[in-house]
Amino acid sequence: MHVRTEGIVLKEYRFKETSKILILFTKKYGKVHAMARGAYRPKSKLLANTQPFSYNDYDLYKGRNFYYISQGDIINSFYSIRENIYRMMYGSYLLELIELSLPEEEENETIFKLLIKGLKVLSNINSDFYKFIISYELKFISFLGYKPELEYCTICRKKGFSDFRFSIDKGGIVCYNCLSKESYSEAMDNRMRKVLLWLLYTPLDELDSINIPKETMFKLHDILVKYILNKIDRKQFNSLKILDSINYNGGD
Repeated sequence: MHVRTEGIVLKEYRFKETSKILILFTKKYGKVHAMARGAYRPKSKLLANTQPFSYNDYDLYKGRNFYYISQGDIINSFYSIRENIYRMMYGSYLLELIELSLPEEEENETIFKLLIKGLKVLSNINSDFYKFIISYELKFISFLGYKPELEYCTICRKKGFSDFRFSIDKGGIVCYNCLSKESYSEAMDNRMRKVLLWLLYTPLDELDSINIPKETMFKLHDILVKYILNKIDRKQFNSLKILDSINYNGGD
C-alpha cells in the first residue's frame, strides 16, 4: 500500500550499516515506524529528510513490520532549532511528548498542527523558553483530552474561592474545603491560576505581551510536567532530565 503524507521526524535509530528506523508523526496516520534504507550513505537522497525535527512530505509504502520511505520532500528542516542548545533541548521535549503520549497509528491532526506551530515559534526564540513551554504544555494536554480545570473546584464544583491547590490526579484546582479528599496536590495561588489561563488561551506566537516572574514559571512548569506524566502514565521525560543536567544560567 503506497501512501503520501506530511510527517515530522521524532526520533532516529541506526539499522545495520547504512539505514535508519524512524519514528514519524504523520498528518494522516499518526505516529508510525518507518525504514529509510541507505539514509546514512553520504549521497543518500533521504539524508536531509530523516533528521529529527525535519518536516517533510513523504511517499511511504507499508511492509510487514514498517512503513518504508521511498521519497521525501522537505517542507521545513527547522535547522535553526539545532543552532541553539536550549532550542534543541526544548524542541526534543516537544518531540518526546508526542512519542510517549500518542499510540501507534492513531491520527491526531490537531496535535500535528500544534507541533508544527510549536516548532516554528521555537525556531525564533532566544529567551523566555519557560513561558513558551508552559503554554505549549497546556495546549498539548488539553488536546489530549485532559484540559485542566482552572475555574471550578474539581470536587465540589464551586467557584470564587481564593484558597486552593492543584490536584495532579483530578486535573484541576481543589478548594481548601475539599482538600481532605485529595492526597496528591501542588501549591498554587490565584496569580498562578490566572497565568495558566492566559497561557492556555493565548496563541504561541503572541506570548510577548506579558511578563511572568521566573519563579512563577518554574513552579508552573514543574506542576504541568507532573500532571502530564500522571495522565500519560510515564515516570519522566529524558529530554528534560538532560536539560536539567546542563549548567543553565540565563538561558531563559
